[in-house]
Amino acid sequence: MNGIRVLLVDDHALFRKGVADLLANEPGFELVGEAADGLQAVEMARELMPDVILMDISMPGIDGLEATRRIKAEMPYVRIVILTVSESDRSLLEAIKSGAQGYVLKSVQPEALLGTLSGVVRGEASISGAMAARLLQDLAREPHPAAPPPTPVPRLTQREQEVLGLVAQGKSNKEIASALDIAENTVKNHLKNILEKLHLENRVQAATFALRRELATAPAPDRR
Repeated sequence: MNGIRVLLVDDHALFRKGVADLLANEPGFELVGEAADGLQAVEMARELMPDVILMDISMPGIDGLEATRRIKAEMPYVRIVILTVSESDRSLLEAIKSGAQGYVLKSVQPEALLGTLSGVVRGEASISGAMAARLLQDLAREPHPAAPPPTPVPRLTQREQEVLGLVAQGKSNKEIASALDIAENTVKNHLKNILEKLHLENRVQAATFALRRELATAPAPDRR
């Protein structure tokens, strides 16, 4: 049985080798290809159909942000995890808004990297609460273009509405569990049901949906 099929995209050969060696020695993963720039990543994604793409954000030519946009436009089902050296990178925020399922810092521990790859394949977005709050603040500030009347919202339970409201505040599963006095696994189950009912892919899309439909309020601005 083949494992999670990973396409690795980074312009630094030494870094690619390190990740390739990690995946080669880890059961449950299969490195199907390596790309050195964004254009090559788009071409290889079409050919190899990976489960998840580990995408460096800073590359010459077509960078990870543009490559993410192109790949998600053609293959929206492909999961993309962004590699970055800093969580404050503005391009990282744009990549998440363009459809990336999450990100990892290049300083991350190997176990955390593998956990992130496994998580996004299961449909779990991998972003911190702080990053989610930044993203949602940005979306809340964007002007809303005129649009036709929205379709009815699928019926959510009271608890699902509470979970969705906290997700829209940029809260992590652990924080939501604490706020509602429920188990973290219960939060995950509620979120899974919410995504299925709303036909969405991840918690970021769910939070954006809630804000746009005025089902929740935006998080308070970060004044740090």
